[in-house]
Amino acid sequence: MKRLLAGAALSLALAACNDQYASTGRSLVPIPSQTIALMSSKGMTPKDPILVRVFKKESELEVWKRTVDGEYAHLKTFPICRWSGQLGPKRREGDRQAPEGFYTITPGQMNPNSSYYLSFDTGFPNAYDKVHGGTGSYLMVHGSCSSRGCYAMTDEGIAEVYALAREAFAAGQKGFQFQAYPFKMTAENLAKFRHDPNMPFWRNLKEGDDVFEVTKREAKVAVCGGRYAFNTVGNGCAPDPTLAPVLAQKDDQDRKQVAELIAKGTPATRLVYADGGQHESFRQTTFAAFDGNSRAGGNVSRPEALAQGPQEIAIDGPETSTARAATVLASAVSSRKPATVKVATSDRTRPEPASLVVAKAEPPPPRRTPASAAPAKLQPAAIPAKPQAAAAKPERHVGTAGFAKSAAYVGPRPGGFSRN
Repeated sequence: MKRLLAGAALSLALAACNDQYASTGRSLVPIPSQTIALMSSKGMTPKDPILVRVFKKESELEVWKRTVDGEYAHLKTFPICRWSGQLGPKRREGDRQAPEGFYTITPGQMNPNSSYYLSFDTGFPNAYDKVHGGTGSYLMVHGSCSSRGCYAMTDEGIAEVYALAREAFAAGQKGFQFQAYPFKMTAENLAKFRHDPNMPFWRNLKEGDDVFEVTKREAKVAVCGGRYAFNTVGNGCAPDPTLAPVLAQKDDQDRKQVAELIAKGTPATRLVYADGGQHESFRQTTFAAFDGNSRAGGNVSRPEALAQGPQEIAIDGPETSTARAATVLASAVSSRKPATVKVATSDRTRPEPASLVVAKAEPPPPRRTPASAAPAKLQPAAIPAKPQAAAAKPERHVGTAGFAKSAAYVGPRPGGFSRN
């Protein structure tokens, strides 16, 4: 009898090893009934493929589902409890940056054994990141409210996102697209952050966002010339000629809206965080007592940094520098003492103060340039070198569990996230 029971236990253990979703009960939690009802009202089913979009500044994660017509429709938005670093891409291991870009999540990247309740690996670095020398690993979307380069959703949040992905995978989806943005690509955000050093990269991300907004379909992603390229023809880098005109029209409209906002006085700014942020809905519950613990989300990483909130810093651009120079000039003129002038009249001999006197020098005669001399080229102003940042020290989550990463599979391993 003992041998029979031992054999049955071994069979169950082997079956669990072969079923990545059967290792913990939490990975089998069903989709909430309220979400099922929401799907039904939108003509969706749990088996339909999903697509996930993340926005750092807004601290939101959106889940979209593909409908019967092949287009994706918004299902639900989840608040993000914690992300670390600044707006901008991840570049090197230890910089605490959460990734931005376009990634594909496969069943092998799902971790039902995470000590952060449940998680999935974003797949950083992707082909784009590798071209730019990006280093780091184990960049996750997981539970709790602690981040070191990850997106922390709380246990309740990740449980539902995980269940939505699990059901889509079980129905045959081979991988879902994970789009990570610094912010929603609105005209207001593009106008405010127009002089941020990351704007060229963000403009590139916007091209992929435009594809999704126009087509409501998953963008086909490639890397061409060190840039993301979307919906190219075949395996090359040429854009789809049928889609290009529509995308160009949308981009023109967006740029006009940005220009109008700038003309109305929208300042150029940059958001600087002490260390990342979180959705406003968590601010009262996650660290009201400032003890670093959250009854809703688990441990909260660096609550003192969250308490500071982001600072909006003005950035000088071409138009700002011109306006500042004009202000300085006007201030210098207004600070001069009024000059006096002699009024040549028969009945007035006293000097009379002028209402506004600006002395102008007589312009010198124009100098002719010999016909043989070539016009001088304007040399661009030297850009000051950026100060070298001190080498970032790798940091660890407290009490984490991570993954033994290989080219084929990312599975659970004990010991914690060793890199980020």
